[in-house]
Amino acid sequence: MAKRIAILTGGGDVPGLNAVIKQVTYRGCSMGYEVLGIRRGWEGLTHLNLDDPASVSRYTLQLTPLNTRTIDRTGGTFLHSSRTNPAKMKSLPEHLKGISFPTRESEKDGQKITTYDVTSAVLKNLERLGADTVIAIGGDDTLSYARRLHDEGVKIMAIPKTMDNDVRNTEYCIGFSTAITRADAAIQRQRTTVGSHERIGIFRVFGRDAGFTALYTAYVNIRCVIPEYKVNLDKLISLLVEDKRNNPSNYALVILSEGAEWEGYQVKHYGEADAYGHRKKANVGDDLAAEIKARVGEETIVSDLTYDLRSGDPDFVDKLVACTFGNMAMDALEEGKSGLMTGIVNGCFELVEIPDPKLGPRKVDVATMYNTERYRPSYNGKRGLPVFLSKL
Repeated sequence: MAKRIAILTGGGDVPGLNAVIKQVTYRGCSMGYEVLGIRRGWEGLTHLNLDDPASVSRYTLQLTPLNTRTIDRTGGTFLHSSRTNPAKMKSLPEHLKGISFPTRESEKDGQKITTYDVTSAVLKNLERLGADTVIAIGGDDTLSYARRLHDEGVKIMAIPKTMDNDVRNTEYCIGFSTAITRADAAIQRQRTTVGSHERIGIFRVFGRDAGFTALYTAYVNIRCVIPEYKVNLDKLISLLVEDKRNNPSNYALVILSEGAEWEGYQVKHYGEADAYGHRKKANVGDDLAAEIKARVGEETIVSDLTYDLRSGDPDFVDKLVACTFGNMAMDALEEGKSGLMTGIVNGCFELVEIPDPKLGPRKVDVATMYNTERYRPSYNGKRGLPVFLSKL
């Protein structure tokens, strides 16, 4: 019987995922593996009922060079995705009801919440599928469960992706270059509108806990506010008014991470928490616009760039990194390695430990990367740094 690889994508989509899937499929088939796509991320292993043909069809897909031949030409994920945490399921799939699983009790807003750890069902499905190895492509949430499976004895290779670029143990995650390139292009286009109306342009980008996306997009001489540092609101507004006054076209720009805050202010949340405990953040740009209007009377234009940054085709860097990460994972399997993540360390491709989820996401080093006086990136002291300007 041929060895079998199971591959999945979890969490938010980013450009470049399909290039990984294609590379793993091509290399895997050439090495004598069967490559099985697990659809909808970890949900594909929690909800899969191997005794139900409809469920098998919904959650699994045999991958071949033929059906993956052109998928790298587009963004998104050919295997689809979900935000599913098998260790904290709020409800059980129908075919698992009546089976005993470890539970955890918690309370929120006076409501008692029970979650189920269905890892035993995931392990059983992997065994019945004959999966020798799982390749998980995801951000810190998805990869936290990959580490759990590694601890359970499953052969795992992890590949980091996220526009936030905040997975630990690597300087780069698939999707980041496309996100900042697209954000920069969108802001450059919108300069004409902001300038025509002589306003302050406020741009919101992804970055729940880390400000890499805002910081790097702002590298072309734009103010930014990141989650790692709470700015002084009066000072920020004064800087923006100064920028506007000094600009012959009479406008100014600022980029906000979605998790950005200032002194005395906290981002508002709404909706239910996802499988990893995250609630959606309200648009901090709207709150900043209201403060600017109230304090200095300046008009603003608020532009939410978030989902546009993860849509569409990958740029060249993300194609290059995605293809390389996919092949690195296959090289590692060929060498008998497991429990590792592909990454970039000191500017070089490397295999690293899957991050410990207890440590949380990687953060911007404010001391070396963010100018807390001018609320923009630091530009000095870059000699000797890798291309992405930070070392682990």
